[in-house]
Amino acid sequence: MKKRGKSDRIAYLYIFPLMILSFAIVYYCIIDTVFVSFTDWDGMSAEFNIVGASNYVKMLKDPVFWGSVCNNLIFFVGTVFVQAFIGFILAVFLKTKLPGTGIFKAVYFMPIAMATSIITSIFKILMDPTNGVLNQFLRSVHLDMFACNWLGDPKVALFSVILVNIFQWMGFSMMTYYAGLMGLPDDVYEAARIDGAGFFKTVFHITFPMLRGTTNVLVILGIVGSLKTFDIVKLLTGGGPGRSTTVMNTYLYEKAFNDFNAGGAASIGVSILILAVVMSFIQIRLGEKE
Repeated sequence: MKKRGKSDRIAYLYIFPLMILSFAIVYYCIIDTVFVSFTDWDGMSAEFNIVGASNYVKMLKDPVFWGSVCNNLIFFVGTVFVQAFIGFILAVFLKTKLPGTGIFKAVYFMPIAMATSIITSIFKILMDPTNGVLNQFLRSVHLDMFACNWLGDPKVALFSVILVNIFQWMGFSMMTYYAGLMGLPDDVYEAARIDGAGFFKTVFHITFPMLRGTTNVLVILGIVGSLKTFDIVKLLTGGGPGRSTTVMNTYLYEKAFNDFNAGGAASIGVSILILAVVMSFIQIRLGEKE
């Protein structure tokens, strides 16, 4: 018992510097943000007043805030589940070891290594309503009714942003599923082949259920990632047209740097943190039950 106690103390000694660093960089900022959310600080001056929960009351009565929450939820559903499904299908086909699969892995994974500013610049050119390749292709195959202003039409702008995000991150889902597939036992597949299971039955009744843990991890990362979304929206649409692509982080940015309302921005930041914790906790609990 004495040995074990000494070993525990040494272990705590090793993690102590990391605890201090985490508190100084992460938790102090969270605590400070919570404090600022109860003030009327403008983000610039040294003076501020404690205003209680008025920032939260204004936030909850603000229709723009609720619109950004809805956009975040649509963004989450449209990116996480779609890109996870595409990543899973790609991983299954790449596991078959067809000729050239190594090249395909690199091609699908490449967008992750590219800066978001580069990807958004490329898609702005592709989605140009007049000279963009996407509309020109649709017109060339006589599908003019589908040609539109992809980033300037409020009805389709958010879905265009979702499409770009899926393109950038589906490679991450693919590699995560591929790593999971490498760890599955071959004897299960041999038993399925003996029982006469076809390709699709094997994929959806054996492979996918055995990768529930991987799916759970991707969903949790997707929850956090979707709530952190800022750069791709800011660079593609700036939150417009109108408020059709405004998400919580772009609205927070507007509050802080356009309206000079650091207290209101901090209240939005705290709400993002609460949503991330709650949604991640629910997903973790669902994963444990499964």
